[in-house]
Amino acid sequence: MFTAWRGGAPLSEFSPEAKSRKLLDLSHGILLYLENVTVSFDGFRALDNLNLYIGKGELRCIIGANGAGKTTMMDVITGKLRPDSGTAFLGQTIDLLRMSEAEISEVGIGRKFQKPTVLENFSVFDNLELSLRADRSVWATLTARLSGEQKDRIDGVLLTIGLQTERDRIAGSLSHGQKQWLEIGILLIQDPYLLLVDEPVAGMTVQETERTAELLTSLAGERSVVVVEHDMEFVRSIARTVTVLHQGRVLAEGTMNEIQEDPKVREVYLGSSETS
Repeated sequence: MFTAWRGGAPLSEFSPEAKSRKLLDLSHGILLYLENVTVSFDGFRALDNLNLYIGKGELRCIIGANGAGKTTMMDVITGKLRPDSGTAFLGQTIDLLRMSEAEISEVGIGRKFQKPTVLENFSVFDNLELSLRADRSVWATLTARLSGEQKDRIDGVLLTIGLQTERDRIAGSLSHGQKQWLEIGILLIQDPYLLLVDEPVAGMTVQETERTAELLTSLAGERSVVVVEHDMEFVRSIARTVTVLHQGRVLAEGTMNEIQEDPKVREVYLGSSETS
């Protein structure tokens, strides 16, 4: 069973990260605003006046066929790609389009790609420690003494991702599912407001898929989680709200049952495996 955890060493009052986070205004209950976002590649509109709103503490699943705009959407949110037009805000005051990728990460948005990118020659604990003190070199990080608060922070994340008994294990020897959980833990160390997770259960066993569902569900509430996934059974098991993208726009939004009965979705996908 996974246990949700949030906390750790407080941010320096004068750090850029702390200053940005102080500006975060969630008074309307919305964490992420994407409005009229358009991205074109050689005349092809990957995003076409996309409007998307993610609530504070919400778990949202995004589905859609290849080319629907899912990856482009995440690239815009994380600063990897600048849109041709539109706005992207974290809360009501933090303009993501004025920030670099690094600044967006620091202000509280973490992204997990489909393929794990853990440091396979280091232990599980070392991976988390290196992420906690990413401003230092590897050698400086691993030879410096951790504070009690930092140790508690790492232990809390290990508990959350279910790898507390694997803390000293070399990451390269973990199963595929465990590597995915470790990568989520690496993001959690940064204490993000928003987690973007790309196809988290691809290649997992049934048991690993079930545990991943527990993990992502446990994270929602304290933070917002956006999951892009093709496995519709997995989506059904975790989703409160599902957004369907089609040709760079929101085609439909609602519960999984509402999505499957939506005539627009049925017309576009004709019961394909993407939405059934």
